[in-house]
Amino acid sequence: MACEATQQLVVGPVIAAAVFTCLPDFSRASFSTLIPKRSSFAAMPDRNDAWELLCEYTKGDSLRKHALAVETAMRACAKCYGEAEADEDEWGIVGLLHDFDYEMFPTPDQHPFTGANIMCGRGYSDRIIRAILGHATYTGVPRDTAMARALFATDELCGFLVACALVRPSKSLDDLEVSSVKKKLKDKAFARSVNRDDIRQGV
Repeated sequence: MACEATQQLVVGPVIAAAVFTCLPDFSRASFSTLIPKRSSFAAMPDRNDAWELLCEYTKGDSLRKHALAVETAMRACAKCYGEAEADEDEWGIVGLLHDFDYEMFPTPDQHPFTGANIMCGRGYSDRIIRAILGHATYTGVPRDTAMARALFATDELCGFLVACALVRPSKSLDDLEVSSVKKKLKDKAFARSVNRDDIRQGV
């Protein structure tokens, strides 16, 4: 059922505290009344809905491009690491929306908890919400599906690959060599905002 992940957040003391820090006007009781039932939605949101949600909360071009990069990577991961029935669109939506709340709610007590609540209200599935919650190590939400693990593995790596491509004369991924990426990973001064530990753990 949609929003099961958010319901679990309400009863999980550590994560619930973060959720209610983001939403101070909601009591535990009133918050539960905001959780819609799956039957109230005619259909799961599709990729167009996900893009509109991203654009509603993310105005910056850079973060939108990052979302598109991770979406592309996740679609490829669905083919490589997903089961035979893996839904490429579902994996893509996870990549597209994983940071949609970050621009407006960037602190660890807000992101991705605020986004999870928003997605719950928009009818996104528990699988999608849990995968997005799991991409932040501090949430405590386990990455217990291939989709969730792929998101964690691709998020920081996508940012690093784009940084590697942008310093090349071609500014393209097409001629970017794996050996060059590995070399730059060792250079702590290059793209220093990219979390190398997350990349290694993702691998």
